[in-house]
Amino acid sequence: MKKYLVQFKPFLIFIGTFFATYILLAVIYKSYLNSFESNDVDEITRVVGYNVDFLMRIFNSDIIIQKSISDPWLEVWYNKTYVIRIVEGCNAVSVIILFISFVIAFSGKFKTTLLFILSGTLFIYILNVVRIALLAILLFRYPEKVHLLHSVLFPLIIYGLVFVLWVLWVNKFSKYAK
Repeated sequence: MKKYLVQFKPFLIFIGTFFATYILLAVIYKSYLNSFESNDVDEITRVVGYNVDFLMRIFNSDIIIQKSISDPWLEVWYNKTYVIRIVEGCNAVSVIILFISFVIAFSGKFKTTLLFILSGTLFIYILNVVRIALLAILLFRYPEKVHLLHSVLFPLIIYGLVFVLWVLWVNKFSKYAK
């Protein structure tokens, strides 16, 4: 048994570090969410909505993003048509937690790891804001494509780019990079 522990030590350290980081960040985020009333929208999701609004106004879009009167989400009105809602799960925090956990599990030098986490988190956040803005426009034009756009195409893009960031991290910056 000791032979296998020694043989698989790097993998076991990776798995242990990944899950410990993921669980810690998820518990912190859940505690943050629990600080809001059940019918309220958390501040991170509000900021995402604000940034989607800001981005679309740069392109002179007719956009209104407002808190739902009775539900815990933001309503997105594009060209005076209700097209989507921004819920807590749309703020990309869960994707960012996954990204950070992986980078820490394959950590490198402290400064490099920190800079990569910060820049990757910013990239994911901006990508998510662009995703929501594009989703609003596309669902206005193609409402029948909601499943394809929301559940297939955009998750494929965001998770695909996070995977590219991981590959870049492991091959260029982590302690395992050659």
